Amino acid sequence: MMSKSPELSMSGEASEMKEAFTDFVGQTLFGSMLSSMRKTVGKPAYMHGGRTEEVFQQQLDQHIVEDLTKSSASSLADPMFELFNLQRRS
Repeated sequence: MMSKSPELSMSGEASEMKEAFTDFVGQTLFGSMLSSMRKTVGKPAYMHGGRTEEVFQQQLDQHIVEDLTKSSASSLADPMFELFNLQRRS
């Protein structure tokens, strides 16, 4: 069996860490932001779906957070990851 070279395993590890930073930023920042935004909007007087609507709204919010994470979390996560790598190397 062939073993992986150290460079490949480090780049794979760095890739996983970078993805973890991106997921963290997306879930934390965008999830909190969307949750706070939902709290500012009251329930409508008519046509409110009750608990069922709340459950499906949470699922929709989760999909929105995932899409936001894929599209723009790297702009915040990449600098964080670079700083983390600099501290780790020294």
